Amino acid sequence: MRRVCVAKIGAAHGLRGEVRLFSFTREPMAVRDYGPLEDESGERSLVLKALRSAGDHLVARFEGVNDRDAARALTNVSLFVPRERLPEPEGDSFYHADLVGLRVQGKDGRALGTVAAVQDFGAGGILEIAPAAGGEAVMLPFVEAFVPKVDLKGGVIVVDPPAGIFAGEQAEDSR
Repeated sequence: MRRVCVAKIGAAHGLRGEVRLFSFTREPMAVRDYGPLEDESGERSLVLKALRSAGDHLVARFEGVNDRDAARALTNVSLFVPRERLPEPEGDSFYHADLVGLRVQGKDGRALGTVAAVQDFGAGGILEIAPAAGGEAVMLPFVEAFVPKVDLKGGVIVVDPPAGIFAGEQAEDSR
């Protein structure tokens, strides 16, 4: 079962078991609409009891979390929901989890690898590609200039990477 990370718990907020919550959903408050949230292992389920906006984050209270110590124990826990609980994306949008495992091919049709992950270190999405030829992962900015086509139904992402980024290619500048 594929799961999607929809939020991450921050520090405890106050003394009554509330926590800061950072939502990764388009509409931050939508995190309450997906039912019980699971930790990364899938073994712990957390049910939202209350949720409110607080500037650049949310403040949440979960069932069974009634004091600061219990809230503090949840710090940095990522929260997931099964993919099937989420609404289907509209237009040209998609969930990062839907990209993992897709084939990656060049504009010329060459098989380049498979999407291993989608990273975001704060400056935008980056495709982490496991090269078909083996070797270290290739990190490719997830922007239209390098990723002109995403075909979820066809199971493929078409890329136009800079020369030399994949093993075995010659960079144009090194010739």
